[in-house]
Amino acid sequence: MIASDVGKVRNVVKKHIGSKVVVRCNLGRHKIDVTEGVISETYPSIFIIKVKNEIENTFQFISYSYTDILTKEVKITLCS
Repeated sequence: MIASDVGKVRNVVKKHIGSKVVVRCNLGRHKIDVTEGVISETYPSIFIIKVKNEIENTFQFISYSYTDILTKEVKITLCS
């Protein structure tokens, strides 16, 4: 997902609400978190990914900022 400003990123994420995605998040010091979930909601500054915990059979909600995508701290890939 490549975009040049926050408005474009917001529109792309909004179009894919309900889509399954893989999120790669840079945690610093060569640590990367890879999470698979569904885009559940979008807000003016953030969007929320719904992640299922297979062990406990519960859901977790993780929020990310659109600017995280622009700064390449977070990368989102759509699953087919």
